[in-house]
Amino acid sequence: MSHYNRRDFLSTLGLGCASVGATTLLSGITNMGLLNAAAAANAPVYTQNSYKALVCILLSGGNDSYNMLIPRGTSEYTEYADVRTNLKIPQEQLLPINPLNPDGKLYGLHPNMPNIQSMFESGKIAFVANVGALVAPTNLTTFNADQNLPLGLFSHSDQRKHWQTSVPQDRNSLGWGGRLADILYTNNANQNISMNLSLDGTNVFQRGNTIQEYAISAKSGGSIPLNGSTNNGFYQSLKRQTIDNLLDVNYQNILETAYANSLTGSKESSLEFSSAIASGMETYPITTIFGEDDLSERLEMVAKTIAARDALGVTNQTFFVQLGGFDTHDNFLLEHGELMATLDVGLQSFYEALVELGVENDVTTFTISDFSRKLVSNGNGSDHAWGGHALIMGGAIGGQKIYGQYPELYLGSSLDTGDGRLIPTISCDEYFAELALWFGASASDLEYILPNIGNFWTPTAGSQPIGFMV
Repeated sequence: MSHYNRRDFLSTLGLGCASVGATTLLSGITNMGLLNAAAAANAPVYTQNSYKALVCILLSGGNDSYNMLIPRGTSEYTEYADVRTNLKIPQEQLLPINPLNPDGKLYGLHPNMPNIQSMFESGKIAFVANVGALVAPTNLTTFNADQNLPLGLFSHSDQRKHWQTSVPQDRNSLGWGGRLADILYTNNANQNISMNLSLDGTNVFQRGNTIQEYAISAKSGGSIPLNGSTNNGFYQSLKRQTIDNLLDVNYQNILETAYANSLTGSKESSLEFSSAIASGMETYPITTIFGEDDLSERLEMVAKTIAARDALGVTNQTFFVQLGGFDTHDNFLLEHGELMATLDVGLQSFYEALVELGVENDVTTFTISDFSRKLVSNGNGSDHAWGGHALIMGGAIGGQKIYGQYPELYLGSSLDTGDGRLIPTISCDEYFAELALWFGASASDLEYILPNIGNFWTPTAGSQPIGFMV
């Protein structure tokens, strides 16, 4: 039998720092991408700082983003109001914004987003208009011919996965954040804690061939310890000692050995992570007041982890955070309004904490969602659609702008596949490529990270896929 060390064996199986379950081995796409990435020697597009983090916020359920970023000019608002009917927000309630790249239209935000309005106006937030999962550029002709369409189009589970993998022609189990970490994880001096940290357990976005997500918790104040490992009661102490004894056994079976080593590694990583968080909060105490909702609590934990970056010995990190409740088929105006308020408070306090830590230029936060929703009302809500708007936040972005083309909102437009279900005009690949390049990937790495990027963008000297990172 060949002799494997723990890292080699777990990497081969696709097992993570705190994960025990195996994932798909190597797909054809990622194998070729890995070979190309290994040979890549391109210079980075963006200036590299000592620390960089990406914070992905999944608006789970399908954010109706046409009620987040709304046209407010007279004729454009009339078009919006006519198609949205009982789902429309009154024109006088819209929070006006003034993009630096005007397209001749006026825009406003949902009335529950005053903090985001202020951050947009101060250049800390931007929007990407009508972005979605695409295999290749698509129009009504190719749509009606069923050419190069994402699998399970308009399905929650498929579209949510496609946004995380950026391989919508396949039900791929590896995420683009995981593939990004496969390329860059050696940047971190400390290999005991994954580059990819999740506030919502396992996810597709951070799953790579080599790197998996490490789950942390806002409720526990950091790492998630093995059950009973922090309780000093008699039975918990006895159970803990029994587990330790079992983990000390030298197993002959390679799978048993790998499983025991993975649990041991999880226990050690948990202790190391908790110690680093405590050290980070002592060195960089955060005084920003966060909200009491789940999103704010998760983003506060992200801020605490970033504060511990020196103690953790890391220079690159990704974070995954989820805000659920966007499956708004009913009671739309109330429920979506509450979610916009939650997002508004969470992002404002998180950015304030980043400024306090002095890393606002080193952390870029971005939203993804299953899809946007139909412009036409289903009675008291809206049904599954396709292209929608995404939000990006950070000191390194070209803020106070709307990137891409905000679509016409009348029924029967050149993008309307039916009932205001709009074809995206910007692909997820372009959106994510810009983030990956800023994070430290080279242009030649993109073939592995985002296998479809060549369908939308060809790197040239000094070029950017969209242009929102500066």
